[in-house]
Amino acid sequence: MRPERQSQMWRSEAGSRLWLSGLIATMEHVERPEIRRQPVAPEMIVELRAQLALTASVRSSPISTLRH
Repeated sequence: MRPERQSQMWRSEAGSRLWLSGLIATMEHVERPEIRRQPVAPEMIVELRAQLALTASVRSSPISTLRH
């Protein structure tokens, strides 16, 4: 998905919930011991950094009215 499309999706309430659900599912997956023992490919680190940079840039957008 193109970054500008991702940015639009994250600004919606449904997009925020989708992103958070994905984050939680990923964290639950990677906390498993058999997964944690596996080495991480350098390409994955690059992709992760790019994703984290994208979500950080979205934070400069107006704050969501979603109640947590």
